[in-house]
Amino acid sequence: MRLVTYDHSGSQRLGFAFDSLIMDAQRGYDAAKHSIHGTLAAMPDNILDFLRLGEVTFHEAHKLCAWFTAAHHAPVHSPAIVSAYDSRLYSPVPRPVSMRDGYAFRQHVETARRNRGLEMIPVFDEIPIFYFTNHLTVTGEGDVNVQEQHLNQLDFELEIAIVIGKEGKNIPANKADEHIFGFTVMNDWSARALQMQEMQMNLGPAKGKDFATSLGPCLVTMDEFKHKRIDTPNGAQYDLTMTTRINGEEVSRGNVKDMHWTFAQIIERASYGVTLYPGEVIGSGTCGTGCLLELNGSKVFTPAKWLHDGDVVECEIEGIGILENRVKLVGA
Repeated sequence: MRLVTYDHSGSQRLGFAFDSLIMDAQRGYDAAKHSIHGTLAAMPDNILDFLRLGEVTFHEAHKLCAWFTAAHHAPVHSPAIVSAYDSRLYSPVPRPVSMRDGYAFRQHVETARRNRGLEMIPVFDEIPIFYFTNHLTVTGEGDVNVQEQHLNQLDFELEIAIVIGKEGKNIPANKADEHIFGFTVMNDWSARALQMQEMQMNLGPAKGKDFATSLGPCLVTMDEFKHKRIDTPNGAQYDLTMTTRINGEEVSRGNVKDMHWTFAQIIERASYGVTLYPGEVIGSGTCGTGCLLELNGSKVFTPAKWLHDGDVVECEIEGIGILENRVKLVGA
């Protein structure tokens, strides 16, 4: 299933994406409930309530989507069906319960450190590192508003993110994949000048990151990636190509399977002594070549290249889609 949060008539609603069409989750379920022998009183109209209800909504949503794809039972003019082209897509999880970002791609870490004249840090191989970022400034596709100081070395960061679908605490890695509901594309926008200044205090990024994180275009359930799954003793990996284009020019290419730490291992670490709840988002960290900071340091771009007002950034992951954003300078 491909879940979206969309706006067609003035309000955010949960929907299921089918190529050029979106079926409203709540209205579609109302239309199909008798035909599919639905057991819910109503399908939730937002992603957080959908996730909190757990397996029952997942099962009913699968029945609903199968009903629709079998013969397009709901007519296109039905209020349950809207055109994707006439709808605005928000982040599939507009307000995550929390948002962590990992540091799981060795190539990115090694290259970034080497470009600063530093050796690889041993702790990278000891524990999966993550930090908390601002879950209240999440955007979907479209304009990303920035201010003057953000444009001082503004950068994208190409990542894949998971959304937690099952509550748990002290989750072992061999059980952690069961807690992942789905994948989405993540662009972890970074104002590098602000970030480099504040990180001299060794407290991690804050103002360099907290203004925006983009997720989208949809949330794809894990069953859609069975043919791309690679089982390992430390949890599943996935063979999914990752690319970024700036104003139509490809600048970055990586693969999800190159993560040194699996999401299962990251979940095990994140849930140690802490309960994870449905609707929490965890990013992978930047893939190799997945940001301008790394590319500039490797002399891929000379002079150094940064993002500017009006630039269009497309982050794409195989099987999920394209998250397209435009940088927009706004006033205070």
